[in-house]
Amino acid sequence: MAIVDEQWTSPTVDVTVDLAVLTVRHDVLEILLVERGEDPFRGALALPGGFLADEREDIDTAAARELAEETGLVADGLHLEQLRTYGAPDRDPRGRVITVCYLALMPDLPLPTPGGDAAAARWAPVADVRDGRSPLAFDHSAIVADAVERARSKLEYTTLGASFCGPEFTVADLRQVYEAVWGRRLDARNFHRKVTGIEGFLIPTGERTTRQGGRPAALFRRGPATVLHPPMLRSRAD
Repeated sequence: MAIVDEQWTSPTVDVTVDLAVLTVRHDVLEILLVERGEDPFRGALALPGGFLADEREDIDTAAARELAEETGLVADGLHLEQLRTYGAPDRDPRGRVITVCYLALMPDLPLPTPGGDAAAARWAPVADVRDGRSPLAFDHSAIVADAVERARSKLEYTTLGASFCGPEFTVADLRQVYEAVWGRRLDARNFHRKVTGIEGFLIPTGERTTRQGGRPAALFRRGPATVLHPPMLRSRAD
């Protein structure tokens, strides 16, 4: 049998980081978008992100750097976790580009300040992206869908929902977060019973707040628990 000497060469692959930053503003789940200032897709909306600075830059460091450069927001204080890696061969017209996407969550984040190669930056309702009213460059619409589903799932099994609230909040504030992220209305009494019945989820501050036209409501802060037991499944949330 003849032996064929095949010379193998590694493919040329570039690595980028992208950030799916979610927040709840005015009781609406919103995502951070930038307007691309360079080709490809110049002028199109996209997730903030970009190429590694060099072969020595850490992935987490690159994500924090790109967030600061393109939006003016800092990663400190954000819940930041890797969502997944996207590497379809045709996802970027510039060549073979693999991106590591991060999911970031934070309550009522401020308006972003564009910089770097971003011509503009703004918050957009997730619903506008999901229904196509705010089309995105590359495969970023699919990434947003994955990020939203990750956030929705984490609210079922973890105490992450409180991360969207301020240091002190009412049960109604927390319910509005769940409603915004899950995209559905929840029964107020059942929700109150469930979240206050989970050990370590909410800690009473002993203080109450009075809202215009409403009864005084107890204030809570996030407790030490990280996992919800029992979980609050969307299908049985009511």
